[in-house]
Amino acid sequence: MNLYNLYGLIFLFFSLNLSAQSQEDKIYNVIDVFVANPSVKAIENLNQIESTFWKNSKVKTKDELLAIVVLNCNKAYYENQFGQTEKAISSYEKAWQIYQKNKLSNYDIIEYCLKPLGNLYTVLGDYDSAENTIKQYFFIVNTAKNYPDAQKQKFAAILNLSNVYQSSGKISLAIELLENTLKTEKLSNSQKGVLLNNLGNSYWLGSKQLVFIKNSPDNAEKAFESSIKYLKNEKDQLETLSNSYRNLASMNRQWQRFEIADSYMQKAEKLFLATKNHQPRKLAKLYYEKALLLFDEEKYDDSQKQIQVIFKILIPNYNSKNILPNQNQLYAETVLIDVLDLQAEIFSKQNQPQKALDAFKLSFDIEDLLMNVLVYENSKIITQIRARNRTEKCISIYNQLYQKENKIQYLEEAFQLSEKTKSGILKGYRSNIKNASVEEKQLLHQLQSLNNNIVKEQQKGDLANISNINSAIKKQNELMLYLKKIQTESSNYIPENCDIKALLSKLEKDKAILLYYFMGSERLYFFILQNNRVALNHINITHLAIPRIVQFVDYFNSADAITNDISGYNHYGKDVYDLLKLPSSSVYQNLIIVPDGILNFLPFEALITQESSTTNFAKIHYLLNDFRIAYNNSANNYLNSKPISKSKKTVLGIFPIFEKTAFELSYSKKELESIKSNFKGKYLENSEASFSNFKNNANLYSILHLSTHASSGDIETPASIKFYDQEILYSELYNLNINPDLVVLSACETGIGKLYKAEGAMSVARGFQFAGAQNLLFSLWKVNDYTTSVFMTDFYKNIKNDIPYFEANTNAKLAFLQDKSIPNAKKSPYYWSSFVYYGSVSAEEKSTNYIYYIISLLIVIGLFLVFNHYRKWKIFTKFSKKRNTRK
Repeated sequence: MNLYNLYGLIFLFFSLNLSAQSQEDKIYNVIDVFVANPSVKAIENLNQIESTFWKNSKVKTKDELLAIVVLNCNKAYYENQFGQTEKAISSYEKAWQIYQKNKLSNYDIIEYCLKPLGNLYTVLGDYDSAENTIKQYFFIVNTAKNYPDAQKQKFAAILNLSNVYQSSGKISLAIELLENTLKTEKLSNSQKGVLLNNLGNSYWLGSKQLVFIKNSPDNAEKAFESSIKYLKNEKDQLETLSNSYRNLASMNRQWQRFEIADSYMQKAEKLFLATKNHQPRKLAKLYYEKALLLFDEEKYDDSQKQIQVIFKILIPNYNSKNILPNQNQLYAETVLIDVLDLQAEIFSKQNQPQKALDAFKLSFDIEDLLMNVLVYENSKIITQIRARNRTEKCISIYNQLYQKENKIQYLEEAFQLSEKTKSGILKGYRSNIKNASVEEKQLLHQLQSLNNNIVKEQQKGDLANISNINSAIKKQNELMLYLKKIQTESSNYIPENCDIKALLSKLEKDKAILLYYFMGSERLYFFILQNNRVALNHINITHLAIPRIVQFVDYFNSADAITNDISGYNHYGKDVYDLLKLPSSSVYQNLIIVPDGILNFLPFEALITQESSTTNFAKIHYLLNDFRIAYNNSANNYLNSKPISKSKKTVLGIFPIFEKTAFELSYSKKELESIKSNFKGKYLENSEASFSNFKNNANLYSILHLSTHASSGDIETPASIKFYDQEILYSELYNLNINPDLVVLSACETGIGKLYKAEGAMSVARGFQFAGAQNLLFSLWKVNDYTTSVFMTDFYKNIKNDIPYFEANTNAKLAFLQDKSIPNAKKSPYYWSSFVYYGSVSAEEKSTNYIYYIISLLIVIGLFLVFNHYRKWKIFTKFSKKRNTRK
């Protein structure tokens, strides 16, 4: 008899109504049979058993529900063994939901569910879910009385949390956690070796990212060597010992010490194979590292053979004749991404650019699959960042193909790839909110609120209430699982393409040039779109290029930096202008800039087009004199931006002023009076300028003006804006759901925040963009109270005269420079170039255009002629009748 048929009969037998057994006994017997002979087919039968259980309308007992929890945990374990990572996560999540909801006990839910679930979240890049899960079971262990193997579970939580911190870029937290544990906890040699291996990883990652001075490669190497000493005689730690050798091999590979690297890799492979735990994914990862070493040794054919072995391990029915797998064989797996990227590199070295692009495309396809399983913003950002290096390599290939074949489609493909990595989270959020059901919107808002509560509580440091944080994390996990269930039923994530033809048409209509930057690790690419053409250029990012840009940006750190070194400012302003190859003055005076990386903090208007020796700030040659500049986060945001309304403008003004406090903004009153005299609206002062009053009125006015204090935050602290009654994190603005014509953030550093490549700065301005605002004016550094009020007065005078917002911004700056009442020192670019405009440059079109006017006029003329003819006929008839009477 066929083995699969035998399994089917066994499962069928246990699913029948066997009166001699209780329901939970039946389930446990099915589990025992499954564990004895696990297979992919047996998993399908297990699903049928569970489905039958839920279809039965009989009330479920706690014992029966616990049996289903055990079933799902066992199923998840083997789904993971068979490479079905997403299904494994789903099964663990279901087990945890049932366990929590029904308040079950008498099962080690941490060991058999939460630990593997947290690790699988890490594998797929869902770092927020991983961190929340680990912190939750760490809290359970710490607060439960007599929890079995409590010390073992605490150690596992620390170890797994350090893995999450490493993977998500929180290197300092990983090092702090591991060093404190090694110093303060009583650990076995085995535990010390495991932690030292992780600590070495953190040091090595830190040294590569140039984050910490102490995280030198020497410290990493010492930690790995110490780990080996502790683990050499620990038979239950062969896999970790293998990992330490692999890490040493990786370090030496990158140092190009290939013989030493080969030696370490051989030891690592021998130890791993001795563990007999040849889980496909782990084996594939080991062989990927071998392939990477062969690639760096320029043994490309050998590396490719190793890659084919990996494909056979990870992909059922893989056909090695085609080298690359088929798209329909792919699934969400980060090792597959790494292997496909390496294969693409091999194709590039073999001078097969089209095949390289095909391999990279498959990697992008898997990234899209991964995006489908992510809920949290931070995890999505990290996934997007990972795609940047691949995008840069693809742009380089497309550029080479264009130079060789002169086909414009290559530049358009390069542009499309770049656009997919630009503000993808913002674009995705807007799209989700727009298309989401009422229930989904509620869940997204609740998740965001809980996340804000957690961040605010964590900011209290040692005074933070751990219990409150855990309660919020627990609730957040419940909502996240429910949201994932809803989103699984909706359409999958598909990155938005940019309609280049429509984009070029809009630029022509707006009489604008688009300057679009992509900041890679080796090159800064920039696309110029104008005159219905796409052009691509680049500069090499040498060890001098970025420092030159930083040196110019540093002039805006304080009010005195420019005035004390005007000639230096002139020099570096011209240097950066030349470096970025900005267009010279053109027929079109409107310039749309999509910045990237550090360029998000660069005031382009203040760049110098022609160096001079003058100390008169009004006479310096700024880019401001040549172009009216508007910025955007991406080409699609520009293309789809809300046009500027021509209807009557009303203002909601928020002016906390903070009178008689250390935060007082005395000139904010003048700003208030100036705007109030020109525009009708609602102006909230002092205590009335509360966050709740702002929320309640935000949708009633076309312009939202906030004159207050704001902070850019730092690496650990998010950006925030101050209302009279409270300080609001940028992410607390997400749930506002507003659609104003313009948001003006007359406050310090509202465009500054933690910077992510591609996504931009997580700033107060970004918070308003997530809330629905598309046209914004905000600041890039700490602005002066007096000069801000002068600038804003002139800005609003322009708006009153129906000048477009981006042009009003330019005019106000030019007027500031020409204002004879302002002393020369106050005309430094520090005072006038802080405010940048992001948004549309198009005005809305009236629904009635000229053709309708002409048609209406013709109708009126026609009616007049008919009426006039009818009137004449009536008169003629009347006259005829009279004449006949007189006869």
